[in-house]
Amino acid sequence: MTYNVHLETFAATRPTAVVRRRVQKQELSKVIPECCGLVWNVIKSQQIKGAGRHVTLYLDDAMNVEVGVELESPIAGYGEVVGSQLPAGTLATTTHLGPYQNLGDAHRAIQEWCAANGHKLAGPSWEIYAHWVDEWNRDPSKIRTDVYYLIAP
Repeated sequence: MTYNVHLETFAATRPTAVVRRRVQKQELSKVIPECCGLVWNVIKSQQIKGAGRHVTLYLDDAMNVEVGVELESPIAGYGEVVGSQLPAGTLATTTHLGPYQNLGDAHRAIQEWCAANGHKLAGPSWEIYAHWVDEWNRDPSKIRTDVYYLIAP
């Protein structure tokens, strides 16, 4: 897949409800859906309004992650589900179309584009997963995930 990497600016942080985990890379395909389910259960049981798409925020190279959902406004938390936020700033981003197991290609494309264009990565990166549609069960090549990397000023 060819990736169109470009810069975007998030002027403000974006609230999230998340579960924090430290994982091994090979555990992501199990941990991310499990954590999304935990967060959605809290969102439903606490009747939290304004929940959006699923997110995974990679805080560092040690695989400390926050997995959950976007929110319209911050929350205090409930049990292991806590309020957090996606960073504001200049971001390098691209869209991945296809199965989740190929998301590494989108991450590499951003990293290579940043190196080639003189942009220094500033730490966190994240994925925002589009809401699942039935068509993706028949054609996984249409699954949409947006990938973001914070760029140093």
